[in-house]
Amino acid sequence: MQFSIIPAFAVFIGSYLPLALILAVQDIPSTWWQNSLCNVSKLGECSFIPFGSPYLSIFFLLITFISVILSNTLLKKISHPYEARVDSFKAIPNDIINYVFPYVVAFMGLSYDTPEKLLGFAVFLIWMFAITYKSGQIMMNPLLLMFGWKLYEANIHINGHDREVRILSKSILSKNSYYRVQNIQNVYITKE
Repeated sequence: MQFSIIPAFAVFIGSYLPLALILAVQDIPSTWWQNSLCNVSKLGECSFIPFGSPYLSIFFLLITFISVILSNTLLKKISHPYEARVDSFKAIPNDIINYVFPYVVAFMGLSYDTPEKLLGFAVFLIWMFAITYKSGQIMMNPLLLMFGWKLYEANIHINGHDREVRILSKSILSKNSYYRVQNIQNVYITKE
């Protein structure tokens, strides 16, 4: 099974929520941090949106946050039509190298007030999405760890064949146990 482009993009862009938070914090001017706390009797004088570029900060935060929720919802709604027996397995770390570079970039001059750098970063994200989508690596999303998903290499028996596969599971796998699975871009996802 192949993710269609929009759900795949949601899974991909949701993994950049931490970057959106970093950029949002960097977009708050230092003068805002020096303000006193809001007085309940003077709420009209309080500044609730501290960002220097509020539209971009809020947009990127909302898009990534909604994508995280959508990703988690999509994974819960996947059908699991196959039964597989896990013969052996080992836990493997998520492939986070693809996500490290953008975080480094965030601390090296990327900000919402430099449109040319933002445009370059948008091109980078589109390029990364195309690569991860075409290579079948969309499910290698380190943010899934936050929701309790674990990645395994496993030898399984499915449909009368033995295969060496990657499994994404919320449960801890057990040897010689059966699981309901779905294959999405060469990653088998188990039912909770």
